[in-house]
Formats: sequence, C-alpha cells, structure tokens
Amino acid sequence: MPELPEVETTVKGLNAKVLNRTFVGVWSDWKKTVKKPKDFKQFEKEIKNKKIKKIWRRAKNIIFELSGEASLLVHQKMTGHLLVGKWALNNNTWKPIKKGPLNDPYNRFLHIIFFLNNGEMMALSDARKFAKIELWNTKELLNSNEFKNLGPEPLERSFTLEKFKEVLKNKKGKVKQVLMVPEIIAGIGNIYSSEILWQAKVHPEKSVANLTAKELELIYKAINKVLVMGVKLGGESFSDYRKPDGSKGDFDTERRVYKRENQKCIRCGEKIKRIKFGGRSAFFCPKCQK
Repeated sequence: MPELPEVETTVKGLNAKVLNRTFVGVWSDWKKTVKKPKDFKQFEKEIKNKKIKKIWRRAKNIIFELSGEASLLVHQKMTGHLLVGKWALNNNTWKPIKKGPLNDPYNRFLHIIFFLNNGEMMALSDARKFAKIELWNTKELLNSNEFKNLGPEPLERSFTLEKFKEVLKNKKGKVKQVLMVPEIIAGIGNIYSSEILWQAKVHPEKSVANLTAKELELIYKAINKVLVMGVKLGGESFSDYRKPDGSKGDFDTERRVYKRENQKCIRCGEKIKRIKFGGRSAFFCPKCQK
C-alpha cells in the first residue's frame, strides 16, 4: 500500500501536472471504485466542469479541492496509483500514446480515467481494484469522523518530540503495530515502520509501554529521517506503486530491512529476520534491534 512518502510524492507530481485544470469527463470500467455518490452517472454529472484549485494530502488520502465547494478524495489502497498522460483506446484496452514510463506493466490496470480541459488525462491504475474515490462537500469532508479522528502528521512542524510522547502515552501493544495506527500517527505503514525501527535500533515486538525515554527519542528522530528520505527519493516501487509520470520511486536504494529476509544487515552483518504478528510481516535485525 502506498504510504506517506508515496502519497506525498503523488501529490507533488499532481500539483505539477493537473493543478488549475478542469474535469471535462470521466470513464470507468469498474464503477465500484466511486463510493460517493454511489450512482456513477451522478458522479459523472457532478464532477464535470469542476476546476482543481488545490491538491493536498491527509494521512494516505489525496484531496483535490475543487470549484463549487467540492472535494474529490482518492485513497489508493493496496495497489492503486494515479497517473497523468495520454492514452488511446485500442481493442478495449487503454494504451499510452507515447513511449516512456507509462508503458510499465504495473501501469496497465486503468479502471477510471478523468479527462482534463487541456487534453491530458488522469488515470487510476489499480490491479486489485481496492482503491476508493469519493466526491464530498469540502466542509463536510473536513468535519467528517474519518478526518477528525486521524492522528497528527509526522512531517509537520507541530509534530514535536513532546507531541510524539503524548500520542503514545497510555497506548498498549507492540511498537510496530502502534506506529501503523492512523488514529495515532497519520501515514506510516508496514514498509516505513520496519525501516524506522531499524534506524532506531528498537525491536518491532517491544511493548510501547516499555519504551525508554531514549528509545522514544530515537524512534521520533528515525520517523523524520526515514519519511523525509522516502519523500526525497519519490517513494518505494519494488511492488505496484509508481509516480504520476509512471516512473519508479528510488527509496529502494535506502531500504535496510523491509523484504530483506536472510540478507545481511548493513550495520552489523547479522541476517535480517521476518516475523508475523497482527497479520503483517515485520523485518528486523536480531542483533541490532533489542
């Protein structure tokens, strides 16, 4: 699933490509992607002629603020990613008009395409069809429980060490799982929680209640370091995720433990291990992380 760095990279790419453009039409072969309104024809009617005034991120959600006090919310879920370019329909399949990264096989699962007033298209590629799209009144979205219950943004200046300690206070559970709860901290998922804990030298199964003041500080610093690096490098693309131009992110060059089971830890040489709890895999170095 795209996490904070991937979603932030997507927002930056979209701001460069589709800001101030207007939706002139929409096509879909999987109309269930649109959850609000549930009637796709109504969605098509309401989105038409809406101008994109602002694009931003909250947790793993992409929000397009539109004219007419409307907002389009996109959550890419497991395998979704937004692309911008031009495609032509050929034998019931959309093909990129030009050669380039949009021809990457992971970009071929186009299930919804928005047509823009400059001739460009914004498409959602989603192999597993889990992504969701919703059209909201902007004020209603910002005041919705889904948004109001989200935790703080870890890259905002207001996310201080004191704030970090506050949100973890009285929390129970293994530290890796707690870091991934969006109501506690927004945007951290399976990949970056493993990388953060490796940087901090903290075992993923350690109870949050048993973290020392020093460990809390190390995790806090690692959150900033890893997420900033993730954004700088355009996210992680070892699986489905691609940037809006169709190209891969480069965080793979910095990946230290995630999906590196049985490979040597670059810090101490011990073999990386994988354990499963809470239905998710955790990757760690048994020597470095105690």
